[in-house]
Amino acid sequence: QVQLVESGGGLVQAGGSLRLSCAASGRTFSSNAMGWFRQAPGLEREFVASITWSGGSTYYADSVKGRFTISRDNAKNTVYLQMNSLKPEDTAVYYCAGRRSSYGSVKRDEYNYWGQGTQVTVSS
Repeated sequence: QVQLVESGGGLVQAGGSLRLSCAASGRTFSSNAMGWFRQAPGLEREFVASITWSGGSTYYADSVKGRFTISRDNAKNTVYLQMNSLKPEDTAVYYCAGRRSSYGSVKRDEYNYWGQGTQVTVSS
């Protein structure tokens, strides 16, 4: 079993940056693909980014492509989401997710483990 704990959220002005971290416990972390999702009030949880078990391949939602970067450090059992050029529409609770597969997915139902979420608020 993998447990996930996100950190790094907060309040930032538009155009600013934040780096989210997701610390994982469990010996299987390095064999799991990881993803980031977000959920704004009144909206469904949506895919943001994913990364393969090795970190060799990443995938992004069109809305964040070129601004966000997902990465992982398997030695530290941690996955990151670097968020630059933030916009007010990026405001949401951000969730880290793990998948019992080498490859990521854009579908939230295909992830097996979830963190509790961290709030990101971008002011205009």
